[in-house]
Amino acid sequence: MQQFRQEAMDATQAWTDSMHEVLLHALSLTGIKYTYGGKSPETGFDCSGFVRYVFQQSTSMTLPHGAKAISQLGQPVPQEQLQPGDLVFFNTLRSAFSHVGIYLGNQKFIHAPSSGGGVQVVDMSENYWAKRFNGARRIVNSQ
Repeated sequence: MQQFRQEAMDATQAWTDSMHEVLLHALSLTGIKYTYGGKSPETGFDCSGFVRYVFQQSTSMTLPHGAKAISQLGQPVPQEQLQPGDLVFFNTLRSAFSHVGIYLGNQKFIHAPSSGGGVQVVDMSENYWAKRFNGARRIVNSQ
């Protein structure tokens, strides 16, 4: 039993370290311009291209392109249990799960918006985002 607890704690610590890397990498891309279909700092990002790039660079996980496809991964997380690194989804195009960002903590998330410049941190409790919140997912590294 003790060994199982230690393995679980080690796995949790490794994942916490990975999420720390995800957050640092995401924040380092602040200001990169929005480009529809964009998937790199050189070409710009759309929302899912940004999330996909950050996870690939930080954890070596390959996520699908498209917020809807990404929303099928991982485990659902209630909003009150969000942790930094969780993915948050919004209905921004009159379609469920049409926008995705990375939760930072304290009701803030980072994303590549289609308007307003480039990659930026915003507050989920702002009326626009609060009305459009679709849910959250925790991506668990299975590697």
